[in-house]
Amino acid sequence: MTGRKVVAFGGRIAAAAALAGAVTLVSSVSVFAADGGGFLETIHKHTTVTSSVPENGDQNPYALVVAPVSAGKIVKDDLLIDNFNDKNNLQGLGTTIVDFNPSTEKLAVFAQLPRHLDGCPGGVGLTTAMTMLKSGWVIVGSLPSNDGTTATKGQGCLIVLDANGKVAGTLTSPNINGPWGNMAVIDNGATATLFVSNTGFGVGAPEGDNSPIVNKATVVRVELAIAEGRAPTIAKETVIASGLGEQADKGVFIIGPTGLALGQGGVLYVSDAISNRVIAIPDAATRTDSAGTGKEVTKGGMLKRPLALCIAPNGHLLVTNGLNGQVVEIDPVSGKQLYAQWIDADKAQQPPGSGDLFGIVMTSSGKGFYYVEDDQNTVVLAH
Repeated sequence: MTGRKVVAFGGRIAAAAALAGAVTLVSSVSVFAADGGGFLETIHKHTTVTSSVPENGDQNPYALVVAPVSAGKIVKDDLLIDNFNDKNNLQGLGTTIVDFNPSTEKLAVFAQLPRHLDGCPGGVGLTTAMTMLKSGWVIVGSLPSNDGTTATKGQGCLIVLDANGKVAGTLTSPNINGPWGNMAVIDNGATATLFVSNTGFGVGAPEGDNSPIVNKATVVRVELAIAEGRAPTIAKETVIASGLGEQADKGVFIIGPTGLALGQGGVLYVSDAISNRVIAIPDAATRTDSAGTGKEVTKGGMLKRPLALCIAPNGHLLVTNGLNGQVVEIDPVSGKQLYAQWIDADKAQQPPGSGDLFGIVMTSSGKGFYYVEDDQNTVVLAH
């Protein structure tokens, strides 16, 4: 995402508590409808609930995960948020995960990882590839850098944390290189399957505003074995999508496939940012080969570099834009783009809200969603 952040809260958790619930925008955001029957037309308020900045000053919130269970320090329905930038606003150096409790409106540090970690090539820079399993394990991706650019990026890994935020291990393989996009997950308790996009293959240093596009990004299916009392291990891996575009970028670190969500019938939807489209990977949980660049669901239109995505209760996709402050609702069956709602109209960026949006996740009730506003290092509840 963007490297141009404004630390609005002085890096203090206490400020987050004061902020929570303090700002509510009552439908000052517009909905532009292309068709009827959508989820976004039920969203009328946008309430800033917390800062994402912990005591160490990390910035640039990326992943958002709603806890499926209570375990260790985490209470069911807590919101876990990780940070990609450090206090100096350098990308790929963020090492913290914070935990926001919606009931108490309190923010706490869940995990503060070391800058370098055995078993994670290149160091730690936490990405939007994060999930919490029913077994209580938290898994988060790392795509690290030493100078805030892809010139010094490492291969990274998936880091396994216990429910108290302690590192329990790492998951690495030749297929895991720059784990980037928000994970889709099938969680069966004793086993789990992760779908992770990777944007580290063949990308070098950024070259001004026109870095070359490298068609080597992938989506890998990682099947985990979870023995009782032991950290998850990789049982099997399958590359199910390949040849997707990725590009080094000085302002946003890297552009590549970011959003992943599982729909009905085992279809995995992926936001292909470089091609400004959303694609579908059929039989994602069972296929034994790569679907290549997948089947195009929709392209262009209201999409402006699609990033994170999630699935609303009606089965539609909600996709955040990277090049303006809109979220777009898509019917994945017909491919129709139904709505684009302005959820960040900050005119400090042009177009408004450009580079501000990233993570998005549905609330446990399904009546709203959380999203991040990177320009303010905050999390907002849309309801």
